[in-house]
Amino acid sequence: MAELIKDIDGGILEGGGQILRMALAFSVLKQIPVRVVNIRAGRSNPGLRAQHLKGVELVRDISGGKLRGGEIGSEEIVFHPGKVKCGEYSADTGTAGSVGLLIQVALPCILFGNGMTILKLRGGTNAEMAPQIDYITEVFRPLLEKFGGTFDYKIIKRGYFPRGGGEVHIRVQPVKQLKAVNLIESGRVVRIRGWAFVAGSLPIKVAHAMADTAAQTLRKALENVDVSIVRYKEDPDEAVGNGSGINLVAEMSTGCILGGSALGGRHLKAEEVGMKAADELFQSIYTGACVDSYSQDQMILLMAIAHGKSRVKCGPVSLHTRTAIHVAHLLTEAKFTVINGEADSNFIECEGIGLENIS
Repeated sequence: MAELIKDIDGGILEGGGQILRMALAFSVLKQIPVRVVNIRAGRSNPGLRAQHLKGVELVRDISGGKLRGGEIGSEEIVFHPGKVKCGEYSADTGTAGSVGLLIQVALPCILFGNGMTILKLRGGTNAEMAPQIDYITEVFRPLLEKFGGTFDYKIIKRGYFPRGGGEVHIRVQPVKQLKAVNLIESGRVVRIRGWAFVAGSLPIKVAHAMADTAAQTLRKALENVDVSIVRYKEDPDEAVGNGSGINLVAEMSTGCILGGSALGGRHLKAEEVGMKAADELFQSIYTGACVDSYSQDQMILLMAIAHGKSRVKCGPVSLHTRTAIHVAHLLTEAKFTVINGEADSNFIECEGIGLENIS
């Protein structure tokens, strides 16, 4: 009897690569073959780009799966997962394609592997339209640890647009099961830390301008809160290309972690970059959120597979999050509920499926 393939429309709602990444991860975790059509139909250049293809191939290799349609530009793939096998795997986007997005698609799979797995990933470490590697290590990892999972990492080299060339190593020990979380009280801001960086030909004064603007903005809005932002220029031996950016982390009294970040650009003043990161962070603080707008959708997969009922307080529910809930509903039996709160806040509840690692 032929395996029943689950069809996923990659053009629904947010219509980007997130649908593909979640479909692949759930496919491996639930051992369900999937056909993803209309891949990235909501983008100006639909279909698989280099970084998406490398993510698909990485999951195929990790799980010993079978892939059809894995070519640049392909708008449809069929994927039959195998069992996740521990070991060492490599992926190189060959561009500034995000290392962070490779981690997003592969990490859930290897958390349910049969032993320690090492990923050696090359591409862009700090790229637009994707989480910076700093965000993944400083904001997402502490949230993952609340579910009972974690990873070790080493940033070998940073890579920026357009060349990429960065390299990050990730080491993961598998879990037996993830546990539900209850993140509904953000508490008060204990402190805000951050780092502003420049690389290549950009002068250190750009980092100072980003950091000074962000610090002034936050201190004005949050009196008596310690704000400390480190400024530095990357060692030429540890970074490829020109780049700049700022990352901010707010530590809350209840243990919640919120992030705000921004990347510099040719037509952006350094002060604008610092202001953007500070405003982003403050909006999460203002709504009393326990996760920020970028972690919000990343929590959905973890909540879906965890054991028990998770509750998470967030700000306005993003289109990315609604998309993630839709895909999770299609591929698992997890039940999600969104409850409106006050001051643009919302509560996302999920009765997880309690996935067990039986490898």
